[in-house]
Amino acid sequence: MKRVTGIGGIFFKAKDPGALGDWYRTHLGIDVQSWGGAAFDWRDDNLGGNGTTAWSLFKADTSHFAPSSASFMINYRVADLHGLLAALRDEGCAVDEKVDESEYGKFGWVMDPEGNRVELWQPPEGQ
Repeated sequence: MKRVTGIGGIFFKAKDPGALGDWYRTHLGIDVQSWGGAAFDWRDDNLGGNGTTAWSLFKADTSHFAPSSASFMINYRVADLHGLLAALRDEGCAVDEKVDESEYGKFGWVMDPEGNRVELWQPPEGQ
């Protein structure tokens, strides 16, 4: 079974997301949108597809990364979310019981051994 197939997103906390977004826009040229992030489109010639990697700022007091106290969270693209979550449980990993499924795809979470929350994302079919 394939596990991680790429990076779906990079999310991190900011004391002032608006000001930090402005800094990234001005100094690094990232096209930070009103929703607080940017989308980087890419093409994978080896896998024959296209995709997007999200980059987004969150308020410093967000609970979205909980129970992790880290200031970041990485979202990894996966081919089979439910299969991978089952394998991770079998391997003794700390897998969140919650799974979100929407038009944006399927999302699950696991904690790494150092307490970082890892988001796993199976994109919608064809993405």
